[in-house]
Amino acid sequence: MAAEIAAAAVLGALIGSFLNVVIHRVPLGESLISPGSHCPSCGAEVRPRDNVPVVSWLLLRGRCRDCGAPISPRYPTVEALTAIVFGAVVAARGFDADLWLELPFVACLIALAGIDLDHQLLPNKIVYPMAVYGAVMTAIVQTGDLPGHLIAGAAAFTFLLLAVLAYPAGMGMGDVKLGGAMGLYLGLSVIPALLVAFLTGTIFGLAIIAREGAQARKKAVPFGIFLALGGLVGVLAGPELIDLYESTFL
Repeated sequence: MAAEIAAAAVLGALIGSFLNVVIHRVPLGESLISPGSHCPSCGAEVRPRDNVPVVSWLLLRGRCRDCGAPISPRYPTVEALTAIVFGAVVAARGFDADLWLELPFVACLIALAGIDLDHQLLPNKIVYPMAVYGAVMTAIVQTGDLPGHLIAGAAAFTFLLLAVLAYPAGMGMGDVKLGGAMGLYLGLSVIPALLVAFLTGTIFGLAIIAREGAQARKKAVPFGIFLALGGLVGVLAGPELIDLYESTFL
């Protein structure tokens, strides 16, 4: 299993490099293919040896080889985070066909969290294909579970829609759509995922209010970040959390 976890981590680092492109370009409406990776300061194309996830940034000490401009630590952070999450998924859920569902799901969550952090936006260009892929891949690798996942997606969508209607300042329709997509991937595990999202979002909101006072109530909170965190928990420990609840309270 150690070899599979290591392989997943390496794959995650490579995917993380691509997610950096997604996080930067999708909100700007730019192509993910052209132009190639380049320095945002001088425009110089990134050489292949300078495009190794995490390692290149460390060797270059976080600066462009050509102009010396600083390169945001966001890039190696996303690469390392994706590597860790991919490895954790394999360690927690095993090395099987379900990875075709789980790894793309967590990759999308990381990209959406990064975009929401920067722009308070969850682009339909990512959420819609993510939802379609989740339904199709569930039908392929978890055929018998598809009806339950469709119900979970509809239920999560409806629950978050009601939350938005009740308190429009707290979330947006992007969060509602993402919640529905999460249900397609997670099935019943979307319940602990949403609980984690609301719990962490509430704690964050209270911390901001404690720090900045009543004025903080007017600030929009990028709730997609907390949905993404909940989604990761749903993948890594959702079934176990449901079993724990049933054995404890039912």
